[in-house]
Amino acid sequence: MGTMGCATANASTPVQASEDQQWAAGASLDTGLTGTLIVLNKAEASASLLDAGSGRELAKVLLGSGPHEVAISPDGSTAVVANYGQRSEGNTLTVFDIAAMRVTGTIDLGDYHRPHGIQYFPDGKRVAVTAEVEQAVIIVDVESRTVAAAVRTGQEISHMLVLSPDGSRIYVTSIGSGTMTAVDVAAGTVIGTVATGAGAEGLDVSPDGTEVWVGNRAADTLSIVDTRTLAITATVPCPGFPIRVKFTTDGRHVLVSNARASVVAVFDAAGRVEIKRIAMQSKAVENTDDRLFGDRLGRGPVPVGILVEPSGRYAFVANTNADVVTVLDLATWKVFGRVTAGKEPDGLGWSSTPRPDDRVRR
Repeated sequence: MGTMGCATANASTPVQASEDQQWAAGASLDTGLTGTLIVLNKAEASASLLDAGSGRELAKVLLGSGPHEVAISPDGSTAVVANYGQRSEGNTLTVFDIAAMRVTGTIDLGDYHRPHGIQYFPDGKRVAVTAEVEQAVIIVDVESRTVAAAVRTGQEISHMLVLSPDGSRIYVTSIGSGTMTAVDVAAGTVIGTVATGAGAEGLDVSPDGTEVWVGNRAADTLSIVDTRTLAITATVPCPGFPIRVKFTTDGRHVLVSNARASVVAVFDAAGRVEIKRIAMQSKAVENTDDRLFGDRLGRGPVPVGILVEPSGRYAFVANTNADVVTVLDLATWKVFGRVTAGKEPDGLGWSSTPRPDDRVRR
């Protein structure tokens, strides 16, 4: 698990893709962005590190089995990956240095299994991680590589999480129970649990911390929860298996990946209404039998992971059954281009930390 492999992508003249252009392997972008996009490839246990300006692959870092989600430290230097496992239950986190593009350690979670949702605290020292099997959220000290605390949600399949902007709360969705649970970090206790809808999974908190939007994938709805009262203030339709939810940086819009419909739905956050659907347009690979969803959601690209980069100009969407990441222009709400990733891309991370140089490490 502590090894690393690297691969280069063929350089090509930067171009902007038209909305209906089919991108071939190795095609590049010209986003003007400076940073590194981290893409977790579930079916090959790796992370692709891509130059965010061109889409060029800089390296592949080998991880533990079934890496699903990644947390990036606030300073952009470190990535921590939840190794969910595949047929057997995972119970480790892989830590790697983003600039150096190499694994620096593995954290054994001991009695906690199926880690999935993960996020760094603002202090840059700890991560919050869900542990599905134990119906818990755990807090891990990254430096000492130990589990510092654990809070039981008491809910089935506690899967995804998001921290409040100040890090004082953790919001956890549980697919099996169809709920969202709020956890007080300092007290180490559950504040309350809200029944949002069948298959509650994707969620995000508004930049001002006042609302959490939850995607209920089996109910085809979104629940909007007031963080002060933990009351549902609105439930809006979002057909097509809404699986991930992400606010734009200005808080004005919410992006939702609809895995079955193969679209990203765009919502006006204040009006709580869908204003646009952006088709992913990519084709699924020929054989998806070894993928998490296989063909259960149809033969589309199955968009899941969403990342909005810090400037707010672009969003990246992992198309798990197409092995591509689609880049969306958030000014025009159109597809800007696509870049190739590894096998079954899902979790996404971003680092703005400059690399020592642009040479690919071997």
